[in-house]
Amino acid sequence: MQNYNKIKMTQQEYENMELLRFTTAGSVDDGKSTLIGRLLYDSKSIFEDQYEQVKKTSERRGEEGVNLALLTDGLKSEREQGITIDVAYRYFSTPKRKFIIGDTPGHIQYTRNMVTGASTANVALVLIDARNGVVEQTRRHAIIASLLQIPHLVVCINKMDLVDFKEEVYEKIKETFSNWASKLDVKDVHFIPMSALTGDNVVERSTNMAWYKGTTLLYYLENVHIGSDHNLIDPRFPVQYVIRPYNDEFHDYRGYSGRVAGGIMKKGDKVTVLPSGFTSTIAKIDTFDGELEEAHAPMSVTVLLEDDIDISRGDMIVRENNQPEVSQDIDVMISWFHERPLQHKGKYTIMHTTREARCVIKKIQYKLDINTLHRIQDDKIIQMNDIARITLRTTVPLFTDPYRRNRITGSVILIDEGTNETVGAGMII
Repeated sequence: MQNYNKIKMTQQEYENMELLRFTTAGSVDDGKSTLIGRLLYDSKSIFEDQYEQVKKTSERRGEEGVNLALLTDGLKSEREQGITIDVAYRYFSTPKRKFIIGDTPGHIQYTRNMVTGASTANVALVLIDARNGVVEQTRRHAIIASLLQIPHLVVCINKMDLVDFKEEVYEKIKETFSNWASKLDVKDVHFIPMSALTGDNVVERSTNMAWYKGTTLLYYLENVHIGSDHNLIDPRFPVQYVIRPYNDEFHDYRGYSGRVAGGIMKKGDKVTVLPSGFTSTIAKIDTFDGELEEAHAPMSVTVLLEDDIDISRGDMIVRENNQPEVSQDIDVMISWFHERPLQHKGKYTIMHTTREARCVIKKIQYKLDINTLHRIQDDKIIQMNDIARITLRTTVPLFTDPYRRNRITGSVILIDEGTNETVGAGMII
């Protein structure tokens, strides 16, 4: 059962295919790993030996049929407990698109892993057990998807086979979720009734739910428009590395490499370098495959300027008349990752694009109630998996955009200075 999709096209065609990243979220045992296993199996994206190994493991555990969830549960402790602990990434392709899947945990104590897996996703699949309906973890994960500004949300009402594929069960869950989600900042919500175990409406249309007139999950993933998900308006180029070959062939070469974080950068554009404020013109845009006339997010390129300006890692090249906010006081919605609570007036290392600085927690404004979306003003103890609004003061200015406008220049992570552990991820307001 080879991945025939990749074999049918040339390497160049495969490399030029559009890439969609999606993540799964939902409560424990809603069938996230099973859904991904079914997607991989039915789209012919796993090899025969992988399937045989999963089949033998399922038989050894005395399970009926093949447990496709084992295709994604990679850690030994995950397989033994039958749960997902860490984010498992899987890659597959169809003739239309390449996909990266982030299988994220459903347990409350692993919510931080869900934030990690969802931070770069174009689409979030929120699974709901048709027997249980909308539960607290459903709300928690939908809120995180909203905070992370994931452009497209697919509510997969799973295990429809256990409620006899009844339309009224699907409609009731759809209505409940829609009424609650109207408070969220989610632009595109799609509902699909399915059974990951039997394959209904995952890759093939279900004959058991003829009342459903929508698309299958794979059809949706292949066709959802993601071209406008990146910010193509505000040119942002955080410098990651300065390239100086120091050889005779490239004697005067001085290039600034990195990933375009927003907008479109063209040869001949007038640009400003932050924080110095010096201006210049883009002389050349280089890549491994040759020179380009223009580059856009999220391409990785090397930019050469006409003027010899002192630029180093952490600086940002922007358009003259389109610049980010430059500030040392930053308001952030923080998702806290660590067992040790967030310390008011505590000092942390902050990472923003390619810039690293130190910061202090200037103010804890409020904590967010996951179920009601209400602000809890009088509880300032921010513990693991809590989401709160805080104000940071950084040692050097950062060049930021609001997260809702640019997910790259609008995000930060906090690192414990003593242990070097990542303790929080923040979305700039």
